[in-house]
Amino acid sequence: MRRLLCVLLSAVMLTGVLLIALAEEEEDDSVIIPVDIEEPAEAETESQPARELKQGDSGDDVLFLQTRLKYLKYYNGELSGNYGKGTKEAVSSFQKDFDLEATGEADLQTQMVIYTTNYRPLKYGATGDDVRELQTQLANLGYYKAQIKGNYLEATQKAVEVFQQNNSLKVTGIADPDTQEVLFSGRAIGRYDDDAPTSSPVPNLDYYLVDEDERSVVMPEEPVTFTKKLKNGATGPEVKELQQRLFELGYLDESKVSGNFLKYTTRAVKLFQTQNGLPSNGIVDEETWNLIFNTARVVLPDMTPKPTPTPTPVPFYIFVDVRNQITSVYGRDEYGEYTVPVRQMLCSTGKEGTDSDPGDWVLNGRKANWCYFPKWGGYARYWTRINGSIAFHSIIYRSVSLSDPKVSSYNMLGQKASHGCIRLTVADAKWIFDNCGEGTVVHITRRNETETDQELKTALKLAPWSKSANMPAATPEPTPEPEYRSDVKPELNGRILKEKSKGEDVYWLQRRLKELGYYNTKCTGQMLNRTVAALKAFQKDHGLYQSGTADQKVIDALYEAPTPTPRPTPTPYISE
Repeated sequence: MRRLLCVLLSAVMLTGVLLIALAEEEEDDSVIIPVDIEEPAEAETESQPARELKQGDSGDDVLFLQTRLKYLKYYNGELSGNYGKGTKEAVSSFQKDFDLEATGEADLQTQMVIYTTNYRPLKYGATGDDVRELQTQLANLGYYKAQIKGNYLEATQKAVEVFQQNNSLKVTGIADPDTQEVLFSGRAIGRYDDDAPTSSPVPNLDYYLVDEDERSVVMPEEPVTFTKKLKNGATGPEVKELQQRLFELGYLDESKVSGNFLKYTTRAVKLFQTQNGLPSNGIVDEETWNLIFNTARVVLPDMTPKPTPTPTPVPFYIFVDVRNQITSVYGRDEYGEYTVPVRQMLCSTGKEGTDSDPGDWVLNGRKANWCYFPKWGGYARYWTRINGSIAFHSIIYRSVSLSDPKVSSYNMLGQKASHGCIRLTVADAKWIFDNCGEGTVVHITRRNETETDQELKTALKLAPWSKSANMPAATPEPTPEPEYRSDVKPELNGRILKEKSKGEDVYWLQRRLKELGYYNTKCTGQMLNRTVAALKAFQKDHGLYQSGTADQKVIDALYEAPTPTPRPTPTPYISE
């Protein structure tokens, strides 16, 4: 247990530094790297993995959890080492703030987030010493002018917004952990620093200019500043101001201008959004607010609605086949379905007991050139986050050096070897890093969800590692695929095609089975399990003996079978 505490303490101390800087140059051995939670291919440590904690547990790890939650201002009870009601409530509150399932149980994902964040998110209504510290630092940098009372209200929110704008952060008015990291880093840009961008936004010409031949609306004398998001249940002067404006635009009856955001206001906002080409959710965010108050070219209720912009489709879909240890990337076909294989790669997923998280996940665009595994030791390149626990990344390195790879992790590709992450060759990890962005769906299969695919695994076999070059040996140029014509059948001359047979006639067999809808993997010219299974299915449907072998009679039957109208089959297991 003492060893576990040392590991976790090390992770906590490292995190404040490691999550700030990403590698700018991958060849720089001195670069500082962000944290991940993966181990090398073979666990060469005697450290015991953390356990999931829940109410009723006790021990040093519970004590350490309570200590960490107290530091983050979630727990104010006794540091007892006993997981009671107070600890459960603190964990649940933390999970809600970080968009985790609020179970109150400290599973491994929750613990990872607890130990790798230095701040709780602060937003309107928050109170406490950390709010006071936030206000003090904002005041030191010239952003906050009000009294420092430890209450997060309008003045604090506006100060955070201006700070985020000047420091190239997403402007939300919420002091999330990333905002606080920059604020307390010592490198934050002050409001009056020479290199701070002007806080005055570029004028929105839509506010000032109106074409004479367009219907326009009467504008306020000055732009009306957005202060906070409004939705059903909100009250106050901002709501009344919103309702008055909706009345002026013809969307709301004057009798409903009350300062209470209820069903009639929600309906009016939804209608306004529909008319003006915005998502119709009834919530007044900054975009909706500015269109209501600060744009003269507004579509009124009796005008033709503005079409909603068609979103750009995500180009790729990633399918992680745990049974075969293959990661496949699919692009869209002419029907908009993900059926076109773009890249297929051998990988290593989680070992038994630490399986890769099955199901559908959506990439959020978080990436790093290098990642460090503080719990297990080791490094990896081209880290692309899948969810809070796992990511795509390269084989393991012993240090941040291109000349120090762990060759055993390369040799294990094609087998389960990780603690949940999807491990790839450096080239394959870089391809995903470069090409698969935010919004890409990743499907990780469950047990027995796919069939064994020896043809594809054989086709993806990696070159051996070259010790002299300290990298994979050069792969020879692949042999060009044989010419295939469905109107020309092979003559076997007594040869029987069976499992492990190779040749152009096997390639023809696979291509023809694929045309007829029986075979849906790579045509390799080598007859393995998937080819045999497809051939048996064809033989069954055509009244032939289901031998899984092909003589000239079977080839003739394949040649004479009518080819169905081509229509790409959607990639299996893609959720709508």
